[in-house]
Amino acid sequence: MNKLAVSGSYVQERRERVFLVLAGFFLCAMTLLNVIGITRFVQLGPMQLAVGVLAYPLTFLCTDLISELYGRARANFMVTVGLVLNGFILSVMWLGNFLPAIDPSTQPPWQTLTLAQDVGLPDGSSVGGSVELFSLIYANTTGAVFASMVAYVLAQYVDVYLFHWIKAKTRGKYLWLRNNGSTIVSQAVDSVAVISVTFGAVILAGGMSFEVVLGLMLSNYLFKLFSALADTPIIYLLVHKLRPYLELEDAHLK
Repeated sequence: MNKLAVSGSYVQERRERVFLVLAGFFLCAMTLLNVIGITRFVQLGPMQLAVGVLAYPLTFLCTDLISELYGRARANFMVTVGLVLNGFILSVMWLGNFLPAIDPSTQPPWQTLTLAQDVGLPDGSSVGGSVELFSLIYANTTGAVFASMVAYVLAQYVDVYLFHWIKAKTRGKYLWLRNNGSTIVSQAVDSVAVISVTFGAVILAGGMSFEVVLGLMLSNYLFKLFSALADTPIIYLLVHKLRPYLELEDAHLK
C-alpha cells in the first residue's frame, strides 16, 4: 500500500471519528430529553425550564458543526437516525406498558409508590394511592416523547435547511449568521411545537392558562436563544481547529 493510500485512510478515519463524537453527543442530548423530559421544572433566572431542555441546545450546535464540516447530506442523515431512535424509545415504552405486569404481591418494593395525594399528569388525568413506578413514568413521559418527535422533525430539518440556504446566499461567508440564523428560527419552531403537543390535552381541558403556556414557550425559547448566541465562539473555534485537522475542503461537502 503506497503512502498516499495510507494517508488517505488515516484522514478518513479521523473524519469518521469526529463525526461519531458529534453524532454521539447529538443523540445523547436528544435521548436525555426523552428520559428526564418534564419530570422536573427548574427555575433559571426568570425562565422556567423542563430539565430535559438543559442539554437540548447541544443538538443544534452538533447539527450546525456537521452541516459546516460534512455537508447537508450527513446532517440530514444524523437527524433521520435521531428520528428513528425517538420512534424506538416510544415503541419500547409502549411495549413495556402493553405487556402484563407480574403479580403485584411479588413485585420488588421499589416498583410501587404510595402517593400522599393525587398527582396531576400531562394528559389532564390524575393518579393517587398505590401506583406502579413504571406506570407513573410512562404516563409522564410518553406524551413528552411524542411531542419531542413532532418538534424534532420540524425543528432539526428546518435548522439544516436554513443553515445551508443562508450559506448559499452568503457564498460561504458569515458563519455566525448561518449558525445563529438557522438556530434562532428552528428553536422557535421547536419551543412552540413541544409545549403545544406535550400539554395539548391539558390546554384544551382548560387546565393551563394561556399565560402559563406562553410563559413556558418563552422560557424555552429564551434559553435556547441565549444558548445559540453563546455557542457562536465555540463553533468558530471548533471549525477553525477541525477543518485543517480533518483536511476538509468544500469539495468534500455535498
